[in-house]
Amino acid sequence: MGLGWRGAGRTFQKRTEESWYLLVTLLLLCGFWEAHSQTDDGKSVYFWETGPWGRCMGSDCGPGGSQSRAVWCAHVDGWTTLHTNCDQSQRPSNQRNCFRVCDWHKDLYDWKLGAWNECVPVSARTFGAPRQFTCSGGEEGIQIREVSCILTSDGSPAEDAICEYFEPMPRLEQACLIPCPQDCVVSDYSPWTSCSKTCGTGLRNRVRSILVPPLFGGSICPNLTEFQSCKPGPCKGPEGLYSLRVGSWNPCALPQTRTARQVKRRKGKGQGLRERGGVKDPETRELIQKKRSRNRLNRQDSPFWDIQVGYQTREVTCIHRNGSKVGRNLCTPRDLPLTIQSCVLSKDCQVTDWADWSPCSKTCVDPESPRGNRSRRRQVLQFNVGEGADCPPLEETESCEPQGDAVPPCAIFTWRTTEWGDCRVDLLLSQQDRRRSNMTGLCGGGLQTREVYCIQANAEILKYLNDLKEKDKAGQTQRQQKPSVPPLLSITFQITASRPVENKLCEGPIPNKSQLCQIPCPIDCEVSPWGAWGPCTFENCDDQTGKKGFKLRKRQITNEPTGGPGNCPHLVEAIPCEEPVCYDWELVSLDKCIPDDGNQCGPGTQQPQVRCINSNGESVDSSLCSSSTAPESVSCEVPCSRDCVLSEWTSWSTCSQTCSSKTVEGKQMRTRSILAYNAGEGGALCPNSSALQEVRNCNEHTCTVYHWQTGPWGPCMEDPSTSLLNTSAGARPSGDSQGPCSMGMQTRKVICVKVNVGQVPPKKCPDGPRPNSMRPCQLLCKKDCIVTPFSDWTECSLTCDEAGNAMKKKQSRKRLIIQMPSNGGQECPEVLEEEKDCNIPKTCPGFRWKTHKWRKCQLVPWLLRKDSPGAQETCGPGLQTRAVSCRQLDGALADINECLKFAKAMPTITQRCQLPCQDDCQLANWSKFSSCTADCVGVRTRKRALIGRSKKKDKCKNTQMYPLSETQYCPCDKYNAQPVGKWSDCILPEEGRAEGVTGMKVKGDVKECGQGYRYQAMACYDQDNRLVETSRCNSHGYIEEACIIPCPSDCKLSEWSNWSRCSKSCGSGVKVRSKWLREKPYNGGRPCPKLDHINQVYEVVPCQSDCNQYVWVAEPWSVWKVSNVDLKENCGEGVQTRKVRCMLNTVDGPSESVEDYLCDPEEMPLGARESQLPCPEDCVLSDWGGWSRCTLPCTRTKNRERTAYPLRSPGAGRDCPEMTNTEPCSLNLNCFNYFYNITDWSTCQLSPNAVCGSGIKTRMLDCVRSDGKSVDIKFCEEMDLEKKWQMNASCVVECPVNCQLSEWSAWSECSQTCGLEGKMRRQRLVVQASQGDGRPCPSLMEQWKPCPVRPCYRWQYGPWSECRVENVVCGHGMRYRNLSCFVSDGSSDGDGSLVDEELCSSLEMEVKGDKQIRLREGCILPCPGECYLMEWSDWSSCISICVKGVGVDFGSVQVRSRAVLAQEPENLLLCPDQMWESQPCTGGECYEYKWFSSSTPNSTSPDIWCQRSDGLNVTGGCPAMNPPLDNSSCDPPCFMPKSFCSEAGICMCEEGFTEVLTSAGQLDQCAPIPILEIPTAGDKKGDVKTSRAINPTLPTTIQPGRTGRTWYLQPYGPDGKLKMWVYGVAAGAFVLLIFIVSMIYLACKKPKRPQRQRQQNNRLKPLTLAYDGDTDM
Repeated sequence: MGLGWRGAGRTFQKRTEESWYLLVTLLLLCGFWEAHSQTDDGKSVYFWETGPWGRCMGSDCGPGGSQSRAVWCAHVDGWTTLHTNCDQSQRPSNQRNCFRVCDWHKDLYDWKLGAWNECVPVSARTFGAPRQFTCSGGEEGIQIREVSCILTSDGSPAEDAICEYFEPMPRLEQACLIPCPQDCVVSDYSPWTSCSKTCGTGLRNRVRSILVPPLFGGSICPNLTEFQSCKPGPCKGPEGLYSLRVGSWNPCALPQTRTARQVKRRKGKGQGLRERGGVKDPETRELIQKKRSRNRLNRQDSPFWDIQVGYQTREVTCIHRNGSKVGRNLCTPRDLPLTIQSCVLSKDCQVTDWADWSPCSKTCVDPESPRGNRSRRRQVLQFNVGEGADCPPLEETESCEPQGDAVPPCAIFTWRTTEWGDCRVDLLLSQQDRRRSNMTGLCGGGLQTREVYCIQANAEILKYLNDLKEKDKAGQTQRQQKPSVPPLLSITFQITASRPVENKLCEGPIPNKSQLCQIPCPIDCEVSPWGAWGPCTFENCDDQTGKKGFKLRKRQITNEPTGGPGNCPHLVEAIPCEEPVCYDWELVSLDKCIPDDGNQCGPGTQQPQVRCINSNGESVDSSLCSSSTAPESVSCEVPCSRDCVLSEWTSWSTCSQTCSSKTVEGKQMRTRSILAYNAGEGGALCPNSSALQEVRNCNEHTCTVYHWQTGPWGPCMEDPSTSLLNTSAGARPSGDSQGPCSMGMQTRKVICVKVNVGQVPPKKCPDGPRPNSMRPCQLLCKKDCIVTPFSDWTECSLTCDEAGNAMKKKQSRKRLIIQMPSNGGQECPEVLEEEKDCNIPKTCPGFRWKTHKWRKCQLVPWLLRKDSPGAQETCGPGLQTRAVSCRQLDGALADINECLKFAKAMPTITQRCQLPCQDDCQLANWSKFSSCTADCVGVRTRKRALIGRSKKKDKCKNTQMYPLSETQYCPCDKYNAQPVGKWSDCILPEEGRAEGVTGMKVKGDVKECGQGYRYQAMACYDQDNRLVETSRCNSHGYIEEACIIPCPSDCKLSEWSNWSRCSKSCGSGVKVRSKWLREKPYNGGRPCPKLDHINQVYEVVPCQSDCNQYVWVAEPWSVWKVSNVDLKENCGEGVQTRKVRCMLNTVDGPSESVEDYLCDPEEMPLGARESQLPCPEDCVLSDWGGWSRCTLPCTRTKNRERTAYPLRSPGAGRDCPEMTNTEPCSLNLNCFNYFYNITDWSTCQLSPNAVCGSGIKTRMLDCVRSDGKSVDIKFCEEMDLEKKWQMNASCVVECPVNCQLSEWSAWSECSQTCGLEGKMRRQRLVVQASQGDGRPCPSLMEQWKPCPVRPCYRWQYGPWSECRVENVVCGHGMRYRNLSCFVSDGSSDGDGSLVDEELCSSLEMEVKGDKQIRLREGCILPCPGECYLMEWSDWSSCISICVKGVGVDFGSVQVRSRAVLAQEPENLLLCPDQMWESQPCTGGECYEYKWFSSSTPNSTSPDIWCQRSDGLNVTGGCPAMNPPLDNSSCDPPCFMPKSFCSEAGICMCEEGFTEVLTSAGQLDQCAPIPILEIPTAGDKKGDVKTSRAINPTLPTTIQPGRTGRTWYLQPYGPDGKLKMWVYGVAAGAFVLLIFIVSMIYLACKKPKRPQRQRQQNNRLKPLTLAYDGDTDM
């Protein structure tokens, strides 16, 4: 695009640069001279300088602001000096008034944009630049416009600075493109016509047509006709110089005599009727009137037509070949054509004035689409007749707005939803979960659905306004009845549901039809283990008379179960007992043994320490135990120095039985051991071994256990006292629909149960812990069913069968349940949808034209045609008319305007007719064709006969002229069906589709897979391969084939494994369970969760192990085994042993032995000990007590200790050993720090019956010792450590929601009304995308299937006949064409096949959208010797005015032309001018034009022609600057490819090729050469991406797109040998190669030790980029 002007521009640039240097030099000289002269003057070396104006400042907005600028005095050399040096009288102002702009001015001022001026070439705006030589695609130009700031209110101009404050000034100029001139392009000539004469001298013609018209100042079209004289031979006789010429028909006129005669005849008829009417009786008159009414429609008395039959004439003259008229007698005698004929007087269509405008279609206020339409009509007063003007449009429409003050608002439609349905978990289950046998009890996350419907939001307000309007019209509104508040504010609406309307009326996003919901999972009641049995106590201590006693044991609820404690198991069990007491003494401890009588040793007593407790073990006042015997003092003994010493009794062991019976008793035991033996004499003896052990009975109560058992609470029943308060909640908000309304009562069954037996009488159980059997409850409100009103009845669309009868249809209406009943509310109605037959007419409404009988054939009056040769008074050609009326389809008379609007084209009301003369042959009508015996076999005939006198006339018996029979082959009804097109998608049968919840399709619930069918269209062809209806082939239009839509299969995992054991036996650990993959998903099934490398998924939760779960239990020490035996003293060193076991700890104590590894080995007691057995008189101490605890912090300066106490005092002279043992506290040995350790969160834990939803994640708090060992939590609790962690947190497991799809839409209309390629489609939408691990949406969201093949029928013109002029050679005649019915398959290939017109009878009479059917038109048959214009050529193909490859397009155009044909050489000067016309079109093709040449062996000059890129040879269009020249000037001619003859007569090669010469110096061939393009200075295309060959023989100035000089290095000389510079370049390249090798060697050589450079020499030099101006860089 830009290549065309750059060459000229750069030439101008070079010249301009030279001029510029000269101009600058002159200016400098002039400036120097002027400065010198002023310096001599001494006053002008200083001048004033000003800075830019500052910002407009001021207190008020508008024109009251001011702005200032700097003003200073400067020297001519540029430096600033004092103000006094400058002329003060010429000092510029430093302040001026201005317009201070504020933000609110933005709405007052705006830019006014003028229109763009004409595009001016860039070269025209450049001073002295020559215009470009060639145009390539278009010339670059610039167009400008005016932009100014204005005050928007009145358009007055304002300062530009005001508008610039808010928005920059729009651009004032823009680039544009001026199209290149488009020359006229014409086609090749047609072949020569035959000679215009058979003898003598004539003309041959050949013509061509215009393909592209001249545009944008291109050259005009050449002559379209070429003439050539021809001489077939000498004429044997005189040439035919004269011929009859028929003129055109004159306008139709009425003869004067006919009008006068009609008036007289009408007067005579009227008088005669009146005279004769007087003698007729009434009955005769009535018969006459009926006959007139019966025939009225057959007469043309309609007021819509004024048909007057007149006559028209034409002239027949004799014409000489040179075009002059001569006498008719010079023409060869022959039958003269008709010169007068009947005609219809032309009458233009007459219409009434426009009626008033109809009311505006928009009768309400709608801000989104405020305008409607209104129309007005006019009626036809009289139709056009003959050649009269057609009727103008009878209806016009314009946009409008509703008029008036009280225009109501438009109906507003909005979406409404029903109540959410029940929350269902089963909708989220996978295929695997659905196969579970037990689906009850599901909880957690679920899905609930609802229906969405459309309502009219403001229906009540519009109804209210309409009622007010009706009251105003009726005059019933009285002043005192007017409300005291505005009407719209005083409306009270009954809370009812709105009527649903069609969903298509609602716009905007559709509310969600489904949402996630939560069914709370029930929390089961958890209870603690049973506590110990309490004492025997009364049921009621306040009433102890005659009551038996019970022992009770209890347990507690350890969580918060769903529904409260009522759903928990019993918490109290009772055992009957004897001798109950309510209060008793409890032994707390025994005091130290005090010997009697003040002795130091010997027998003594221990005083008990007691307290009074109740049956629950709580301390009470001691007076309450006055009735009970307090524990007495216990006898004891303090061993003397020579006595045997026994240890304290151990605690009683766990009871062996929980209860006692006749056969089983509970026992418990305690033991003690010998600590020191007695002396031989005088000391108390040690008891035998049996005395070291005591056994007692325990749990002596019987094993008969009773408890109260409760049933489930019954429903909350209405309390009669509050029943009136429980009103029905009809329309409560959904969020509050389950709220309480009043109090009711609940009951349950309470029975006494004996364990392992069953129900027993209630008296067996204690009354105290008896549960309640009745409790108050909150009654939920009754919810009535709420349904919407019925929607309006669906429309009854009228469908007609082939016979025109209306087909019966049904219409329906429905209502929706928007709230389901609950809590005993009113039930929903059973009928939600109603259906009834449509009230439609029996026959389809429609209108048609009815034609009546043709009237009598009217001839031209005999007075006018009696002078015509051969004319007869009662016969000849004439004209006849008929009446046309408008009817409904059932035959009833209708208004003619209805037919104009809805019926097809009006039938003709006039036609030519012929009244046969006596000499004419008259024949009867054709009979019907005879029947065929079989299809495609034999022939069938039809006949007609001569009638009247024609039977006796010989000329009528000529069967060639008047055939009396016709024969044709019998029709051949053979049809062939064959498939067309592709197979459709696999489509499931409609009956196989289930409906999901509330009409919403949820993938997985609806049958979306299985066996379906795919379809292929069938086409039916007849024996002539014409497309016919498929029913002819006994086909319904399809081939069906079963197909399978594979069902999706979800990911399948195994069941959860059992939980593993806790990873730690003390403190916090983890436990794990897993699932493994059984089957991967396929066909779009639910995806698997994230699996590990062995296809397993894990769930890990923390666990807590009680550190006291397993304990060491040590038996009593054995008897001493003295190693150093002193039989006399029985003392000395000895060993004691005992058995230590690991046991499971329970509430009742250690119960059973377990493996030792389960107990902490550090805590294991010693199983043996060595010690000194005390001798008589020795001090005997008790066992060491426990170590005291080291206080924190642990330091070795602190100690811990343990103590013992003396059991036997030493003898005289002996002391007791140390009774206190100490050791230093050492960290992590005997002194420890403790701290809490928090575990990680567990995975989100759901209820076992939940799939997703809300859950709980937990973590554990662990107590850790400073040496890293987990210990019992009590150690941390004793230190009062801060607990700042939350142990439980709510969490959510994302629900696996399957993709939810809408219903399939109805099948669309066929994409084509007929043909083979029609398709019907249907879509479905994603209602909700999949979530979590739900099943993803399928990719198939649209399905298609072929339409049944229907033949494409159309009306199509046949070719125009030749121009016919009856019985003469030339003149004005007529040409005709037929309108035929064609059938095709809808494809663009082929024109179709001719079929019977009946098949097109249902189509509108139109051809390619044109409803004006023209089957005949006037034409002119040129007379011999005339020069005339041919008919219009066909429209050329649509051609784009563009430049190939540049992307420039100036629109598309097509053209047609009329060429001139001549027959006589003498008349060429009388020929008319050729004609052409063009019209715009769309979709034009973009062509290129190139010169082509070829040579023939026997020709000295090759053929040269211009060819379009589609292969069409044309004239014009090829570039004119470098056409191939005629080879005739080159000797020998240039026959080589890519060669041409230059102006110097030498064969040269085309652009991009070099000449290879023979030894004789002649051109041998044109070889393609590589071209090195060397950019010169100023060439901005420095980095040439593509080198393009350009003809080097052209001058530099005409090479497009080049500047300066560009050298082309051609290695071959004219003799074909290498030029000398090639050798020079080769030598230079060799030297350069040696230099490069040397430099590489020096670079790779090991360098010497480098010297350190100084810092200042190591500076980074700035990087300089060489930029040659190319924009690509």
